[in-house]
Amino acid sequence: MTSRSRKLLFDVQESGRSIQSWCAGRSFAEYELDRQFRRAVEREFEIIGEALNRVSRTDPILAARITELLQIVGFRNRIIHGYDTVDNAMVWGVIEARLPRLMAEVDREISE
Repeated sequence: MTSRSRKLLFDVQESGRSIQSWCAGRSFAEYELDRQFRRAVEREFEIIGEALNRVSRTDPILAARITELLQIVGFRNRIIHGYDTVDNAMVWGVIEARLPRLMAEVDREISE
């Protein structure tokens, strides 16, 4: 793994941990009612998606080991370009169901 790829994975790790920290002990109802909270989470997902997009362009071998990399980049694009159609329940579902797997994969790659 190149030093650039490692730095990008650290960005993913940092943003993912931020999301997990903010969401710990909070409910979907709280997420839905707090615009600032939603925007902060969305921004971190934008960073995750952009970092993985860059990994896909510069380190395809590493990118192939990240499950759902293309879907994550697509999610980032949806948040940025389709901001007016972002479904809060969908974002919360990603936080609960998909972010833990991504974090485990990124942690594994960084530690190798």
